[in-house]
Amino acid sequence: MMFCIAKANAQIDVATKYAELITGAALKNHLVKIAGNEFEGRETGTIGQRLAANYIANEYKKIGLKKPVELKNYQQLYPLYKDTTLAASLAINNLPAAYGKDFLIPLNANSNNKYSAKQIVFAGYGIDDTAYNDYSNLDVKGKVVVIFLGEPKRDGKYFVQPDGKTSKWTYPGISVKLQAAAANGAVGVLIINPTQATIPQRMVDANTKANLSFESLPSKIIVNKLNYALLSHGYALQIMPAHFDSVLAIAKGKNVYTNKLPAMDRGIKYLFKKSRYVVNASNVIGIVEGTDKKDEYVFITAHYDHLGKQNNEIYYGADDDGSGTVGVIQMAAAFANAAATGNRPRRTMVFMTVSGEEKGLWGSEYYSDHPLYDLDKTSVDLNIDMVGRVDTERKTSDTLNYIYVVGHNKISSEMPIINEAANTKYTKLILDYKFDDPSDPNRIYYRSDHYNFARKGVPVLFFYDGMLKADYHKPTDTVDKINFDLFEKRVRMIFYTAWEIANRNDMLNRDKPLEEGGR
Repeated sequence: MMFCIAKANAQIDVATKYAELITGAALKNHLVKIAGNEFEGRETGTIGQRLAANYIANEYKKIGLKKPVELKNYQQLYPLYKDTTLAASLAINNLPAAYGKDFLIPLNANSNNKYSAKQIVFAGYGIDDTAYNDYSNLDVKGKVVVIFLGEPKRDGKYFVQPDGKTSKWTYPGISVKLQAAAANGAVGVLIINPTQATIPQRMVDANTKANLSFESLPSKIIVNKLNYALLSHGYALQIMPAHFDSVLAIAKGKNVYTNKLPAMDRGIKYLFKKSRYVVNASNVIGIVEGTDKKDEYVFITAHYDHLGKQNNEIYYGADDDGSGTVGVIQMAAAFANAAATGNRPRRTMVFMTVSGEEKGLWGSEYYSDHPLYDLDKTSVDLNIDMVGRVDTERKTSDTLNYIYVVGHNKISSEMPIINEAANTKYTKLILDYKFDDPSDPNRIYYRSDHYNFARKGVPVLFFYDGMLKADYHKPTDTVDKINFDLFEKRVRMIFYTAWEIANRNDMLNRDKPLEEGGR
């Protein structure tokens, strides 16, 4: 018994030795650079993002992290596409539609295409599901379908999904509906938003000028299937039967079931042409190779991108997510030091900072679809997104000694036990699980990069300070607002949790199903 206690205490002392290398001063030293003027807010696809990536890669090299064999300069490149509309035209029944007024072709979701058809068919909400099927007894082969956004209700509740909540036909929505239309033989799709009569100018601008987009694996399939256009209510009423205004009113009011309409003889001509060139963004990845369990992996992640410059004003993103980025760097330094001094972790530690989070979790989605290390052998992803400040809405006595922990009740029942034990033993923060409440309107679990690991079945924990108001996504998210004492304590707690997971005998179990959801 005495031997076991001595051995446990020795392990505690070893972990503490390396945790103490994580200091507020060291975190600040990196953060003033990451969230400084030179990197111009680190917007994905810009020179600022590339400079930040090079800075992180150079720090990894100084620390002594090993570079994944597949990568150059620690960077996993992934393509973004900058598109510009060159031509867009639509005419139905010899009635030309005015671009931006009568119709809009979303730039990033459509490919170059030209088609004509002789009939259009109203297909309700464009849903093809066992619980509800707009395509039953409907022939759309070789025709253009007209559909509504969203999905229907009965008695005030959505019914496609048994729990009364919206289904995949709402989110991701359009992409699934395009697949259904293509599967039923349609040649094109026209979409009406029941609650948006006109096309906002901001949408016109966003879908005309060059902008960046990311293509996930599903959308690569969809974009080559069917093109679609959005219609204003005014134009839709000109091409649809006379009573379509009542159909539209029903959909606008309660989004309830609408009756099918017969196919309509309407000559339609559609043209869309755009230019495209590729811009590379990157995830920055370095490792500390493990010992007897080196073919199992512990990930520590954060996103290093932010919002860039707007109207010549820099959005510094010191907390979001400069704090997570420099936390990853400092934990990498601690583990690298441990390895260099005879305390190499059993599992391989993977330190990954991703870009594209602010755009829609692009970088982590790309990694999870193109992993360098087996996701089935990835024990956990510990993700850090904003850990340097205090939630301005938190009005309790523990305001200076807390961290929100998200995902503790999902995928692995062992995960919160390990995290809580590490915190109790070393840092004694208040671990607040409020964002894991199923009724949380912010849906925080689905809004940072851990989610792309979770959707592949990897256990995750997400550490977060809750700063949703105050300076969130404002130019005033600056280094001077960071609480470095609390920041240091939080990063050390994450380090201790990672240390335990990296050195325990078994990978984390995966005994809880992932709840469906999305951004």
